This record gives sequence, structure tokens and C-alpha cells, in this order.
Amino acid sequence: MNRIELKNLLPDVFRGAEKEPPVSLSELWLRDFAFEKGQTYLIVAESGTGKSSLCSYIYGNRHDYQGRILFDGIDSRRNGIARWSEIRRREIALLPQEMRLFPELTAMENILLKNNLTNHKTRAEIEEMMRRLEIADKIDSPAAILSVGQQQRVAIIRALCQPFDFLILDEPVSHLDARNNATVAALAAEEAKVQGAAIIATSVGNHLSIDADVTIHL
Repeated sequence: MNRIELKNLLPDVFRGAEKEPPVSLSELWLRDFAFEKGQTYLIVAESGTGKSSLCSYIYGNRHDYQGRILFDGIDSRRNGIARWSEIRRREIALLPQEMRLFPELTAMENILLKNNLTNHKTRAEIEEMMRRLEIADKIDSPAAILSVGQQQRVAIIRALCQPFDFLILDEPVSHLDARNNATVAALAAEEAKVQGAAIIATSVGNHLSIDADVTIHL
């Protein structure tokens, strides 16, 4: 996938409020915009302006919007289950804000749930990412007993354990300190460079420490 286009997109919850904030202030809603493979985008948003909704719309988890989202010119609403499965396995990777870890599984087991779909990373590579993010000692710990920041780092590694053309990171460093923020940014940038992929990162305050080609205010 080379291009994701937004065509006159507007969340249903904002209908009837086109002349009121936050819609009138957005650089995306009710406009045409395209995310291009190979570019890095930072979406800066206040709470309640629709950034997580946008991530879910692109990933196909939600469809409560008007307008269109096109993948290489094809309306995403036309995708069936098989096509969405392929997109989520090989073309779009998502780190959701709520992380969605299985609390009863260990950190490594949560990561392998994704990696086993494509065998994208070796176990040694996963362990190295965990070492860099300072959670190597948590490999066999259930996610339920990890701190929120540790859980976030597990979820970030999981998101990187697949092929992708677009990496969507919804508030990826909201619970991390500056050191781990920088490491997450480096890992994401390294993986995106290898795959020639785009990064789309959102933030309500603590921005991912990455050089963005485009900054969008939502």
C-alpha cells in the first residue's frame, strides 16, 4: 500500500457541528488529505478531537463516519473480511491507545501473538527490542502485573512484529520518560526505514521524539 487518502472525512459524532470547534480547527476533517508511504506524520490533538477515532477508521475497526478513506484509490468500505485480514497482517500496523494486551499472558506471549502470524522477527530480535526498552527482565511476567509504562513498551514491540507500509501509533509514549521515548522513536524509525514505510503518530501532549515530515493539528 502506497497511499491512504481521506476524502471529506467527518466522524458521525461531529455531524451538525461543522462550524464549531474542534471540527472547524482541524486540518483533516471535511478536507482531502493523503498519507504517503515513506513519510512521517505527527498528529497533535486535544482530547476529544477524534485522533483515536481516526486511527480506528483507517484500521477498519470503526465505520461511524461520513466521507471516504481510500487505500491506493480503493474505498476501504469495500474491503471484505479476507482483505482486512491481509491489510492488518502485512500493510497497516496499529498501536492502539488502550494497548489491548491479554493480562493473563506474559509479555513475550502477547508479542508472539502478533509475530506468529508472519514470523517477521526472530525471538532474539524481540528480546533485543525488550532489552533496549528496559523490559528484558519482564519477558515471563504476566501483563497484568506490569506497570502501565511497561505494558506500553510491550504493546509497541508487538506493533513492530509484522510487515507494514503504514505504522499507526496512537499516543505511543504517553506513559514513558524521555529516555524510553527516544528509544521507541529510534525503533519505530529503524523499522520504518527498513520497510520503506510511513509512521503516523498521535499525541495530546507528550510527543514521540521523532523528526516529522508533516505535523497536523487535529
